[in-house]
Amino acid sequence: MADVLEFPTREKQAFQFLQEQLATLLQSKGADEALVQFAAASLTDVYAELQRESDCQFEVRLPKTLSPEDTQHLQEDIAQGVDAMRQEHHDLTLKLAARLVLTELRLFQHERND
Repeated sequence: MADVLEFPTREKQAFQFLQEQLATLLQSKGADEALVQFAAASLTDVYAELQRESDCQFEVRLPKTLSPEDTQHLQEDIAQGVDAMRQEHHDLTLKLAARLVLTELRLFQHERND
């Protein structure tokens, strides 16, 4: 079976959805276009930084005495463990990024009001 390539990628689709939802929420709260644009730029910056920081790579040297079956089980266990850690890290990072964007929005609004 051939690999299916999605355009745009799921990440881009999710980010676009997030931007749209943020803009809709801000507009429903009475935000003007300047605040919506600032929020979009801030979200884009934070998201780009998250993408750069989420890439990781490492190697594990396995003894040659392991059977192919043991090697396969170990690889699966490592992959599952790393994926669970990556997901936990991703969830926490998204929460912190959301707090950062909201804080930046408040600061932007406060500076504009002064």
